[in-house]
Parts: sequence; C-alpha cells; structure tokens
Amino acid sequence: MPTAVFAMDPERFPDVYGPQARARVAARAELLTDPASPDGVWSAERLAAAAPEALRAVEVLFTGWGGPVLDAAALARLPRLRLVLYAAGSVRRIAGEAFWSAGIPIVTAAHANAVPVAEFTVAQIVYALKGGWRHVLAARAARAAVPATATPGAYGSTVGVLSLGAAGRLVCEMLRGYDVEVVAHDPYAPAPPPGVRAVGLDELFATADVVSVHTPLLPETRGLVGRRLLASMKPGATLVNTSRGAVLDEPALLAVLAERPDLFAVLDVTDPEPPLPGSPLFTLPNVVVTPHLAGSRELERRRLGDLVVGEFERWLRGAPLLRALDPHTYERMA
Repeated sequence: MPTAVFAMDPERFPDVYGPQARARVAARAELLTDPASPDGVWSAERLAAAAPEALRAVEVLFTGWGGPVLDAAALARLPRLRLVLYAAGSVRRIAGEAFWSAGIPIVTAAHANAVPVAEFTVAQIVYALKGGWRHVLAARAARAAVPATATPGAYGSTVGVLSLGAAGRLVCEMLRGYDVEVVAHDPYAPAPPPGVRAVGLDELFATADVVSVHTPLLPETRGLVGRRLLASMKPGATLVNTSRGAVLDEPALLAVLAERPDLFAVLDVTDPEPPLPGSPLFTLPNVVVTPHLAGSRELERRRLGDLVVGEFERWLRGAPLLRALDPHTYERMA
C-alpha cells in the first residue's frame, strides 16, 4: 500500500474529508498522521516543520483549503511523492513552476465544487426571470404588497452564460430542463454543450434576459465586463455573478445600475470582498449581494473529498485519472 498524508487546514478537514472518505483511504493506504492532531491531519506549518526523514516515504498527498504550497523546498522534502489530490478548486495557490516541472499528477475537485455553484446559479436565473428579488425589495421598501411588474418568465426567454468552465457547463446542462434559449461565449471552449448556441460577447450581453458570469479571474479578464457591455443589456435584464468580483468593473456596474433602474444584479462575489461598509451595493434598489454562498458549504464540501478519494482508488487500479490537471488547463483557472 502507498504511504499517504492528509495535509490542509485542520479546521476545514472534517468538513471536506468525512468519516467514510477517511475510512476508504485508511483501507487502501498506510497513513502517516500528525501525532499532535486529533484527526491526524497535518497543517501546512506542521508539515513544513516535520523532520525530513519523517516524510521521505510519502507517495500520496491528500490536501485541500489551506494545504501546503508545493514549491521546490516542499518537493525536496517529499522525494517519493507520486500523486497530489486537491479537494478544492483552483490549484493556482499551491502549484507553481517547480511543481509542474516535477511531472507529478495533480487532481482537483473543481468539478465537484462547481455543482453547488451551478445549482445556486440556476436558482437565481429562474428567480430573476420571474422578477423575484425585485418584487421582494420593492415590497420591503414600500412596507406593503406591490403589484407584479412585467417579467419575461422562464418560457422562451434567453439566458447568456459567460465562460464554459466546469460551472458554466453545468449551468448549461441544468438549463436543459427549462424552456429557455441558452447562448454562451467562451473563446477558449472548443464547442458549446449540446443545445447551446455560441455567440460573441456583444451579442450575449445585448440579447440575454439573464447574463450569468463564470469567468476565472486572470490578468486578461480583470474588468472584462465594463460599462459598454453593461449599458448594452436589454431592458429589464439581470446580471448574475458567481465567479470573481473583479471580473466586473464594479464602479462601472454601480454607475450603470444607477442610470438604468430597469436592470438588476445578483452578486455572490464582489471587489473587494466583502464590500466596503456603506457601499452603494447595499442601498441601490436593483442589486442583491449574497456573501459568497454559491460555492460548497457545510455538507456540500464532502463532495470534494469524495471526488478525490474516488480518483485515488482509480489510480490504485491503474485506471486513468478523470480530474487530473495539466499546465495548459491550469493557466486558465482562477
């Protein structure tokens, strides 16, 4: 059996790697545990401080949020490392040039983390098509029931999906159960999912009743959604952002929302995050801010641990890894 360690934020560890996932690993690996930890998990700091000879046998690293950065120094302390299993999303924080040069396979649970993001997004899209938030806020401001305003509804309306990473593709798949037209823009995607029409960025913003943003935050995507695109949105349209706040030009968004009360925004992420006290995001009548709810929460985090443990079991059988990354994929992750 290979020698393995769990190394991540100890406080988050039980949420991600539940009892069943840990038992599956223990049945198939020789676990090297931290004697100072009740769960046996190593923090990044404890792993870095461990005697080098204690880690020489480690072949498999189970990690997640708060896990060790796999730089040259860390890899030198793990000379037999053969597989990294990251029960979280983007590996950008932990995997740099030294790691990719080492040629060690790395699995990410980004696809599992995309599931609750897509579920949350589809819920917001359907609610937006019915004008739900707008009616709730209007009634609260009036302290009385208010008549329903004209809304497109979820039949024959158009939903635009910006970027087709794991979450964006899942949103498209889930929307197949609704009678809506789905259009998408992603210059890096080879082809949109079945039933989805690829469009240019301008057409997506100008024609969609709801635009859902799933773009990773990279130098070239910072402020991608600016005043011109926002001002071009069709009357009564809604913008939903569950990706990263800085993908939007937030000052431009605030200005357009103030000028266009017919538009609406549902923001699960902001720039900065959380928003500064007194931000207009909390006073404008046509915006709702949620505190980064879309990602995995509580029991949903177990899905991440279960995914990487399943990949570990595939690796033991000699089967191909389904969620392994390569440097090309990594470059386009948030």
